[in-house]
Amino acid sequence: MKGLAYSKTALRFFSYPKAFKTSRLSMQHWKAKLIDAYRLSTVPYRNWKLRQMMKTGQVPVYSLFYHRVANETPTPWTMTEKQFKQQIDWLSDHFEIVDLQECQRRINSGFNDRPTVSLTFDDGYAENCEFALPMLIERRLPVCYFVSLDFITQQKYFPHDVELGLELPVNTIESLRALDLSGVEIGAHTRTHIDLGKVSDPEVLADEVIVASKELEDLIGRKVRYFAFPYGQYGNLNSAVFKMLREHGFLGACSAYGGWNEIGEDAFHIERIHGDPNLERIKNWLSFDPRIASVRSFNYNRARDNIKLPNKSIAEVFEGIKSPVTIPENFASPHSVPQNSLDTTS
Repeated sequence: MKGLAYSKTALRFFSYPKAFKTSRLSMQHWKAKLIDAYRLSTVPYRNWKLRQMMKTGQVPVYSLFYHRVANETPTPWTMTEKQFKQQIDWLSDHFEIVDLQECQRRINSGFNDRPTVSLTFDDGYAENCEFALPMLIERRLPVCYFVSLDFITQQKYFPHDVELGLELPVNTIESLRALDLSGVEIGAHTRTHIDLGKVSDPEVLADEVIVASKELEDLIGRKVRYFAFPYGQYGNLNSAVFKMLREHGFLGACSAYGGWNEIGEDAFHIERIHGDPNLERIKNWLSFDPRIASVRSFNYNRARDNIKLPNKSIAEVFEGIKSPVTIPENFASPHSVPQNSLDTTS
């Protein structure tokens, strides 16, 4: 009888979504409290570390990435409008929010004594145009918006949403053009949101990264200067892609494994931290958390890669790739820039 009574109680609990929501919110509340307690317990060390970094001009540069800001249909990669506003308010009070190029300038300069952060979005969800992006534009806060081309041009739903039984709308080309005219930097995020760490075919890499980016810039009418690796963890990065991006004149490539960018290090590779919905996590990660400091940087110059690319140019890998955009033989040369030629005057 006791077992039966317990089963009925369990059934009553698990039959109501509100019970799940209440339980989840309670768990999130206590997690936030624990994170805040950890951060506060290390405040003396963090403040000392910040003072030392400011004196020596070694304050690291942060970059955050988001995916979707919406109040309806929550997913693991979604935050509410209220959560996003609270986060941007806090960032505005404690950091200089700058674009990716200014981040790179500060990293390259060898000296930075100001807390600095940049904002980016990945994938290209339509709901971002309802609140998040208009708010950033109104506040004149720079943001780089990375999109996966085929989902935009073909208006397809992302597989990771479909697996959850969701059909979440994506941006249109018209909306990207409007964002571009509003000052939002549009970046490339491959053609099909592929895991580049698993790709060894040079032609596939060229199509997903270079050809797709060229098509995107032709559609929006502006040079695509930045690229973000889908998924962005160590295993999803590819040193051959870094080489392609450099050779074709991109200013930088973004990962997403949760590291900060140390001053004087390689500014082409921009390490990013997840814009977690939990503001306490963001406060913890961006206040010189010792754990973030220990994150190992992906060094694509030393990474082993079995993909053999041509020595002088990778233009030949475009042969045979079907694309609505014609890639000239000297595609690499018109936009190519020297390895360390980022504009340091802006």
